[in-house]
Amino acid sequence: MALRIITADERQAEARGIKAVIFGKSGIGKTYLLLTLDEGSTLFIDLEAGDLAVQHWRGASIRPRTWEECRDLALFLAGPNPALRDDQPYSAAQYARVLQVYGDPARMDGFATIFVDSITVAGRLCFQWCRGQPEAHSEKTGKPDIRGAYGLHGREMIAWLTHLQHARGRNVIFVGILDEKLDDFNRRVFVPQIDGSKTGLELPGIVDQVMTLAEIKPDVAPGQPAVASFRGLVCQTLNPWGYPAKDRSGRLDMLEPPHLGQLFQKIRSPSPPIDAHGAPSIALPAPTPNT
Repeated sequence: MALRIITADERQAEARGIKAVIFGKSGIGKTYLLLTLDEGSTLFIDLEAGDLAVQHWRGASIRPRTWEECRDLALFLAGPNPALRDDQPYSAAQYARVLQVYGDPARMDGFATIFVDSITVAGRLCFQWCRGQPEAHSEKTGKPDIRGAYGLHGREMIAWLTHLQHARGRNVIFVGILDEKLDDFNRRVFVPQIDGSKTGLELPGIVDQVMTLAEIKPDVAPGQPAVASFRGLVCQTLNPWGYPAKDRSGRLDMLEPPHLGQLFQKIRSPSPPIDAHGAPSIALPAPTPNT
């Protein structure tokens, strides 16, 4: 069967979900961002059992406890991948099995946004599962092979994230803990707290938006009164703090208020003007004359 050409009008009319990951240190208020989303159309995937901060939120939630449940839930929400073999986790055959357990997928149609808290815990569940698989043991001795476990873990996590990313009509928000470390040159760097390195390295390329919820301390000129710090979402790659960030929409400022509902509206606002080279028009400062 020939591939169908999708016209520009059809593409523009399609429902597009926003895929984002929000990093931040423990206690900064990442889970609290759930309160800025519509209760009736948001599904809270509570992996951390950490809903104390949002105990008054009246939306629906689900609490997977195993990696198998995480995979099945992703398949139920995003549908099958027709390119996969029947024995692979996100295939049509596995989707049919999941439907027997979860029921009619139409009952999930009302959820426009999936809030996953957190990708850090999902990584731990995945790694625990990977350590019990044959690939995580030596073929010769049968002893645990930690390199095999981490290799399988990386592939499993990327496949899970990518499958959820293909839930085209839904917003999917991943929340993760951000660690602060020092590199070999004693410079401060920020690293997502996820088992293994593969997931943290590839995740920014999977989602549309990468944001860091951080405490911002405004610079104050000498002699001026102190200004209170505030929480903000760092949204642009080039930021003075070195936080992980990316804005594929091109519509966000470097700092945005910590309100996801308002953020979604801004991302879906009309596109910025495009110049003759196909890039968004940006006002640049006037060049400094040579002296």
